[in-house]
Amino acid sequence: MKGKTKTGLNFSSGIVEMVHGSGGRAMSQLVDELFISAFDNPYLSQKNDQASFDLPAGRVVMATDSHVVSPLFFPGGDIGSLAIHGTVNDICMSGAKPYFLSAGFILEEGYPLKSLKRIVDSMALAAGEAGVTIVTGDTKVVERGNGDGVFISTTGVGVIPTGLDIAGSNVKPGDKIILSGSIGDHGVAVMSQRENLTFETTLLSDSQSLNDLVDVMVTAVPEIKCMRDPTRGGLGTTLNEIAQQSGVGIQFDEMQIPISAQVASACEFLGLDPLYIANEGKLVAFCAPEHSDQLLAVMRAHPKGWEASIIGEAVVDDHRFVQMKTAFGGSRVVDWLSGEQLPRIC
Repeated sequence: MKGKTKTGLNFSSGIVEMVHGSGGRAMSQLVDELFISAFDNPYLSQKNDQASFDLPAGRVVMATDSHVVSPLFFPGGDIGSLAIHGTVNDICMSGAKPYFLSAGFILEEGYPLKSLKRIVDSMALAAGEAGVTIVTGDTKVVERGNGDGVFISTTGVGVIPTGLDIAGSNVKPGDKIILSGSIGDHGVAVMSQRENLTFETTLLSDSQSLNDLVDVMVTAVPEIKCMRDPTRGGLGTTLNEIAQQSGVGIQFDEMQIPISAQVASACEFLGLDPLYIANEGKLVAFCAPEHSDQLLAVMRAHPKGWEASIIGEAVVDDHRFVQMKTAFGGSRVVDWLSGEQLPRIC
């Protein structure tokens, strides 16, 4: 109509409305002005219901993850960057190079568009830093009170270079265990924000993509047996998973586990065990003893692995127990996480 002006989304005071998930004009506007604007690339701008792309030679890896963290913003990150980091890390723990992601959003009616834009911009930045492209996605809106602001699901695709075989079933007795850095940072950072706890220094989440660290690791030591990022359930649960997959026991030394003084103090104050707290930017690697010193040196030379430490080794054990040598010289079994120590953490 002559004289009618086009109005854009109000990112200052606007909110998510039910029509933004209706499939009509309002949804198209949300997709164009928010998602395509932030994630702009030739695949997404085609606006198809799927993305078509070529991959280099090698075995294809796919991983999917859903993110329901509370609060949505926390020191060192937010649900947007977390959604990228989590899926990128799941892919690269196989030694694969991640290439493409999809992103699905479940939005609650009434959620501020300003906050949603902040989350989407954070995702775009994290994807750019990791070198991955968001090529397709979906948006749904649920009625006010039937969601919690924003939930995000991401699926990623990557390729394992020829010659690599990194899996949880490869570990043998004698293999060394290397942890890339301090544990508990993410979970304690989120919990401190959730409970309005204050500490002398700011606790930051360790949320980050690890594909650049993994790249130098597998280049230097392609014989790596297994890698895993200890997210939900923490280091203790991850080691139990690997022990079960490989049919070995695991023994590690508490004194060799990097943990910041702030996290240790917070865990003591809250009655939490740092072995079971989620991490979002650390990995555990298993390799044969003859490769362990080289792998450790390569990891320590990288900014995301400067705190790396050899914490223990796999052993013969038909029971597949995970045992920790304590700081007091004793030993205790580190079992699977029982229940939910910190809900809604990732």
